[in-house]
Amino acid sequence: MTAAPRRPRTSPPKALARRRPAVAPPAAVRKERGKGAAKAAIREPFLLALGERVRLLRARRGLTRKGVALASGVSERHLANLEYGIGNASILVLQQVATALDCSLAELVGDVTTSTPDWLMLREMLQGRGDADVRRARLALASLFGNGHADPARSRRLALIGLRGAGKSTLGAMLADALEVPFVELSREIEKIAGCSIREIHDLYGTAAYRRYERRALEETVKAHPAAVIATPGGIVAEPATFNQLLGHCTTIWLQASPEEHMGRVAAQGDTRPMAASREAMDDLRRILTGRAAFYSKADAVLDTSGRSAAQSFAALAALAAQLVGMHENALTA
Repeated sequence: MTAAPRRPRTSPPKALARRRPAVAPPAAVRKERGKGAAKAAIREPFLLALGERVRLLRARRGLTRKGVALASGVSERHLANLEYGIGNASILVLQQVATALDCSLAELVGDVTTSTPDWLMLREMLQGRGDADVRRARLALASLFGNGHADPARSRRLALIGLRGAGKSTLGAMLADALEVPFVELSREIEKIAGCSIREIHDLYGTAAYRRYERRALEETVKAHPAAVIATPGGIVAEPATFNQLLGHCTTIWLQASPEEHMGRVAAQGDTRPMAASREAMDDLRRILTGRAAFYSKADAVLDTSGRSAAQSFAALAALAAQLVGMHENALTA
C-alpha cells in the first residue's frame, strides 16, 4: 500500500516561530509611550523634591548610596528610584531611610524647620528642653519680633479660652459688665466679617477660610478695643499664628470644666450639631480636650468651673481677673 503524500507545511515550526523577532510598535505608539513616561516623571513635584532632599542629606553626611542602602535595608535600586523622584516609597521605607541618614522623618519629608541651617540649629537648641525652657524661648522670640507681652493694653483685654460649655459667653458678659468694658464674642465678629454664619463659612469656603476670618476678627478687635472682655472660639488654639496674637495682646484665662459638664451645658444650649447628637460624642469631646489641653495651658491663668454655679464661677473669675491685672500693673511700674 502506497503511503499518502505529506501535505506541505503552511506555517513555520513552533520553535522557529518563537525565534521570530517581535514586531516593533509603530513610531506613534512609541512616541506616546515616551510622553506617558515623561508625564509620570514630572507628575509629582513632591516626589522630585523628596528625592533631592535624600541626595542632599546623603551628601551632607558623606554617605554613598550603597552605604545608605545597606544601613537602611532598602535595595540600592529602590533608593535610586527614590532619589530620582520616580519611586513612591511607603512610610516605613522612608522611616528606614531617615534612620540610616540619622535624621528625623520630618527632615527627610521636609517641613519648614528643616529648610535652612538656622532653622535646624534653632530646633536642635530646643530639642529635649522642658516646657518651661521652651516657653521662655517662645516669649523671648515673641518680644523680639514685636508680638509679645509689650502691648501696654494687654492687661486690659481679658480673653477667655476653652471648649464650648465652659462658660465663656455667660461669664464673659458678666465680667464685662462688672468692669464696665465692652464684651466681644469673637464668633459674632467672624460672622459679621464673612457676612454669613460660622456653619456656612465652613460649608461654603472650608476650614482654611474660617481661620483667615478668625485671624482678621481678632486683629480688628484688638485695634478697636484697648479694653475689653473677649470670648474666643474653642478652636482658636488650632492656628498657632492667631493664638500667638491672642497671647501677645490679651491676658488669657482658660475656663476649664469636666467633659461631662461641657457636654451637659452644650446640650442645654440646644446644640443640634452632629457632635452633640453622636453616640460617640463624649469620646470625641475627651479627645478634643486632650488634644487642645497643652495649648489651653499656655493661658496666663486657669479657672475650673466644674461643680460651680454661674454666680460662684463669676465670683472666682472676677477675683482672678483683678489679681492678673494687678500683677501686670505692678510689673509695669516696678
